Amino acid sequence: MNIIISAATKEEVQTGYVGRQLREFNYRHVGEYPETQYIRLNARDGEGSVVGGIRALVFMYWLRVEVLWVHDQLRGTGIGSRLPAEAETIALALGAKNSVLETFEWQAPTFYVKHGYREVSRIENYIGRFHLLLMKKRL
Repeated sequence: MNIIISAATKEEVQTGYVGRQLREFNYRHVGEYPETQYIRLNARDGEGSVVGGIRALVFMYWLRVEVLWVHDQLRGTGIGSRLPAEAETIALALGAKNSVLETFEWQAPTFYVKHGYREVSRIENYIGRFHLLLMKKRL
C-alpha cells in the first residue's frame, strides 16, 4: 500500500473529518458526549484594555484550562481567581465534573493548589532544569 502523508488542506481542517472519526471511535468505548465547548473570557480595565484572560475548553466532561494570564501589575488583585472561577461556573453548566491543567514550576503551581488543584504528575527537566506539572481538581 502506498500511503502519502501531507498537510491537511484548509477545507479538510474546516470540515473536521479527522476529529469526527476519532469521536465516532471514542463513542464506541465511552458512549456519546457533547462536542467540545470553548470558554474564552477576558478581564478588561476601565478603558477596555485586556488585562487578563483565560482560554479553556470542556471536553469529555472535563474543563481543560489551556491559558490563564493576568498582567504583571495586576497580579494579586483577585483577577486571577475570578477568571477560573467564572470558567468553572460555565464548565459546570456544560456538564464538566473535573478540571485539568498544566503549569510550569515558575508559573503558578502554588496559586492552583490554593484554588483546589493537586499535582497528579510531573515531567522533570521539561525545559532546561524546569519541570512541568499536570494538576487536577474536582469541580
